[in-house]
Amino acid sequence: MKAVLAGTVIAEADESELIAIEGNWYFPLTSVTPGVLVESPTPYTCPWKGEAQYYSLHVDGETHSDQAWGYPNPYPTAFERLGKDISGHIAFGPDVEVGS
Repeated sequence: MKAVLAGTVIAEADESELIAIEGNWYFPLTSVTPGVLVESPTPYTCPWKGEAQYYSLHVDGETHSDQAWGYPNPYPTAFERLGKDISGHIAFGPDVEVGS
């Protein structure tokens, strides 16, 4: 699977490495192109996943605000609900096309 923003592949991983949650594909952080993620101060806490870390995406000299997020320290309820550790994964916002 690939994540593409403005015609540029920003992440690529085998579908077996991704986690599907609530209509979003979570890619391993290791699959994201180096230099694309820029930490954002935007706060959000999911009631069952925990505190999110938002990221802006820097692609071809442009910054796309808050178009990615992950849960570096998910709540135990996330493990219970998913049966997987999502701490090393990241999802992308609506400006990013995700597909094969």
